[in-house]
Amino acid sequence: MDCYEIWVDLVPGTSDLGFVEAVHAWLGHIQATSGLARYRIKRRKLGFGPDFLGEWHISIEFEDLAQLDAAFHEAAARTPEVEALHAEVYRKVCNYRSGLWRDFPDKVRES
Repeated sequence: MDCYEIWVDLVPGTSDLGFVEAVHAWLGHIQATSGLARYRIKRRKLGFGPDFLGEWHISIEFEDLAQLDAAFHEAAARTPEVEALHAEVYRKVCNYRSGLWRDFPDKVRES
């Protein structure tokens, strides 16, 4: 699995449930149109965790880089529907950080 990891905070005054609903709409669309294996939305619990990573963690899993590339192409097309879904999430967050991780060892390393 290739995992696109995102850490954010919410813009002050943003509803936590509104944010989660927007992420579900956005990633649900990407999952339906270009594929992604699964995603999870997580919130820091009891204040545990480094502040620089943000209160929220979104983990998006792809079977391979081709599936990840298809999802990025869907987002980059910026069709009106895609743009509206993405904007609804993006306007709710600040302190965005991301990274790309993989299961290890993976099929490439095992060969």
